[in-house]
Amino acid sequence: MSDGWVGVDLDGTLAKDNGRYIGAPVPLMVARVRAMLEAGTNVKIFTARVSDPDRRTRARVVESIEAWCLEHIGRKLPVTNEKDFGMIKLYDDRCVQVEHNTGRLLGYDDPITTGIIL
Repeated sequence: MSDGWVGVDLDGTLAKDNGRYIGAPVPLMVARVRAMLEAGTNVKIFTARVSDPDRRTRARVVESIEAWCLEHIGRKLPVTNEKDFGMIKLYDDRCVQVEHNTGRLLGYDDPITTGIIL
């Protein structure tokens, strides 16, 4: 695979959304992440949980996420809350996909063209 990476959101995507604590694994996404890793894809956990400005708090959160990954995926994964030009794809329960360079929504009614405001 390229030097790029795939981001996988934690809460509501890879783990069941459980509020304060990391929830149980979502089996289909865990299987998907394992398959990507076996294929040589660089996968990172992409989560707002590591956005706390206090570095010690962030470090504890990262350690918790890494431990969760080790238990449920079989290895620690890098954890970030920042995307960069290396990100080639993002799996997230809150995303709306937009067609590259057009602004058209994919898989959703477009409020601009349908008059339905989301």
